[in-house]
Amino acid sequence: MATGTIELAELAGGLDLYRTLESGQSYLWRREDGEMYHGDPAPGAWYSTVVDGDVIRVRSRDDRLEWASTTDAEPTVRRLLCLDDDLEAIVAAGPDDPLLREAYEAHRGLRLVQDPPFGCLIAFICSAQMRVSRIHGMVRALAREYGSPIAFDGETYHAFPTPEQLAAATEAELRDLGLGYRAPYVVRTAEMVADGEAHPAAARDLEYEAARAYLTQFVGVGDKVADCVLLFSLGFDEAVPLDTWIRSAIEEYYPDCDRGSYADTSRAIRERLGGEYAGYAQTYIFHHLRTGD
Repeated sequence: MATGTIELAELAGGLDLYRTLESGQSYLWRREDGEMYHGDPAPGAWYSTVVDGDVIRVRSRDDRLEWASTTDAEPTVRRLLCLDDDLEAIVAAGPDDPLLREAYEAHRGLRLVQDPPFGCLIAFICSAQMRVSRIHGMVRALAREYGSPIAFDGETYHAFPTPEQLAAATEAELRDLGLGYRAPYVVRTAEMVADGEAHPAAARDLEYEAARAYLTQFVGVGDKVADCVLLFSLGFDEAVPLDTWIRSAIEEYYPDCDRGSYADTSRAIRERLGGEYAGYAQTYIFHHLRTGD
């Protein structure tokens, strides 16, 4: 077993692990007390995920981030939690906007995540009209039923299914897991990736709007889900998913950004929220409005 620590004081802008992993941007981590997306912050709680067959566990404790893994995981931890992003500079470069300023102040240390693209894609296909706790439950069920088991430190963890593993599932089986009408979308998208027809990671090499269009070829993926995948797994920090909370924010705070179509409204709100790091602003506003904190 490999272990290590990262001093939080060394991270520009710090890290709030709870807000980062339970702010509705990732469903591929599990809080090991079983209360993820259900309970209050639990100082010192372990979170775990599986990446490329390696179990990774992290927790915040005594002003440092501790990790334990089946491999030397510090580079992966830094990438997954965007620890090298300069939060202080990102916040300082943002627009002088009352709602955004309030959200930044209330949720200091919230960082974007960068989840593996296929798992992120499937998670957000499952997200339609669902509470965050239900989405997380669906993703955990998929891992438990179809993902490979991995023994680590006396426990068994489950990787998120590979495209091939998930493509072998039937719609009926996925409906029994609670996916409902999303079941055929998940099966068909997994088949597309398993067969080499397309892969979400290929969008990384495209310009932003072309990347969003590329992702909408997957079954069950519209512009909003595509923007979530771009922001939370492919490094497009400018992406602003127009979900219910952000549309409510546009209606109340930024009505001039409502241009009718998704594409035009997206361009307007991205510009209003700072352009290059508009996705950070979106994530803070989303979490602030959803939690009411």
